[in-house]
Amino acid sequence: MIIWLNGAFGSGKTTSAFELKRRLPNSFIYDPENIGYFIRENIPKQLHESNFQDHEQWRTFNYDMLTYLSNTYEGTIIVPMTLFNRQYYEEIVQKLIDEGIPLRHYILYADKNTLLKRLNKRLERGDTWTKAQVDHCIHAFNTDITEEKIITDNQRIDEIVEEIAARSDVRLLPDNRTSFKKWFDRMMVLIKHIR
Repeated sequence: MIIWLNGAFGSGKTTSAFELKRRLPNSFIYDPENIGYFIRENIPKQLHESNFQDHEQWRTFNYDMLTYLSNTYEGTIIVPMTLFNRQYYEEIVQKLIDEGIPLRHYILYADKNTLLKRLNKRLERGDTWTKAQVDHCIHAFNTDITEEKIITDNQRIDEIVEEIAARSDVRLLPDNRTSFKKWFDRMMVLIKHIR
């Protein structure tokens, strides 16, 4: 099964994905962003799109890789990736579903103030590309891609992860880490994924 965590930047996708992986045996995180960086590093700058999702190759490669993983990997594939363009959602997520691949898609949803506070907490100061996308994301998740939202404004990460697991009908291992260890692990995820 694929669990796709969608949502605006700052909605908690990456943190939730790594917490889910920690507590879900035989799970793997697949990060479609890596393909975007590969494309950027391997084509001339003049061919770069401002959003790497606009490269058709990005969408095709991620669809192909997720099809391959779904057909060959026995465990759960967790995909933390913002997709707010309906066409791109159709080309990857909906196409996988239409082909019978078990996929649960959740939008981790929060209001604009919450998202901006979270982005500031991860040291995004001033006008950044991710902050500029917040309004586009909120609009898209209210009008174009509206399926299965998990409202995260007032939820802790543990609660979000447990809700994802319950909706996906998967059983989580108990989390026996201390509060400090949880905080430390989450900070490490945040630091590793600031790009």
